[in-house]
Amino acid sequence: MQKDELISLVNKMCKELIIIIDEHSEATVHQVANYLQESAALMRTVDEESINSIGYAEALFHNAYQEIAKKSLASYAKTNKSIEKLTKLHEYAINECTHEQIDLPAITEKFTEIQSHMELEVNKANKIITTLTNQVKSLEAKTNLDALTKIFNRRSLSTYLENLCSNKKTPFNFHLLVIDIDDFKKINDTHGHVAGDKVLIFMANLFKKTLRDGDKVFRFGGEEFVIALNRIDDEHCIRTTNRLLTIIRENKLLYKGVTIRTTVSIGSTKFIQGDTPDSLLTRADKALYVAKKSGKDQLYTEVLHGV
Repeated sequence: MQKDELISLVNKMCKELIIIIDEHSEATVHQVANYLQESAALMRTVDEESINSIGYAEALFHNAYQEIAKKSLASYAKTNKSIEKLTKLHEYAINECTHEQIDLPAITEKFTEIQSHMELEVNKANKIITTLTNQVKSLEAKTNLDALTKIFNRRSLSTYLENLCSNKKTPFNFHLLVIDIDDFKKINDTHGHVAGDKVLIFMANLFKKTLRDGDKVFRFGGEEFVIALNRIDDEHCIRTTNRLLTIIRENKLLYKGVTIRTTVSIGSTKFIQGDTPDSLLTRADKALYVAKKSGKDQLYTEVLHGV
């Protein structure tokens, strides 16, 4: 990251932090300190070769605040439930005070006052919860990382492919893989959606461990992933992809004592000058369709066969 990019990032961080403090009347020094520590830790993970490094760093900075917002949200939700419980207890106490032998107007009036105060606090907590929820949704919409798998998301893929295709003289070979988990619906139906989420995380981790640092892994949506293989010829692309198929086939996920085995189908294409993001993805998607129709758990590459 260049010096001017660093200056730009720090300026944006400072401005956003000021906005955060200004918008939260109960912000604490401890909360801000944690925010900065988490942001610093995340920024250290930014790779110089990462796509759009300045945007990636900003996304990580957003994620640090996102965690704080979620913690605050949970805290206010807990407070809200406690207050509602107290309100019900006070209502019960007021009803008990209506017995003629223990009818104490002063006590009844005080309890009524407390109940009114509690109701105001509940409304206040509900408003804060709504505000924090909207802020979290806004931050999630801006981030370049998939919330579940912690790999790059579809928004990040769009930026990456647009930058690639806008370069009129890409100086290296580039292959794009579109990957679909076979029979994913069956996994969800048999083991539940939580197990399905675990499979997605498991798959993302396998991709990251198997591929080179310069390759990029994206969650395209649902059970689909996209992998960008940089600086690789046709032969090595096929070799790498077949290795992925073998590793996925031979590994298994253990969930609640049950072994879940998975396979994937892969469609592959190669970047050519004049490609657009849509043309690249369309060719790879057509190749994936052939791989699925041909029996799954295999690679089909339009570079060799055409689609």
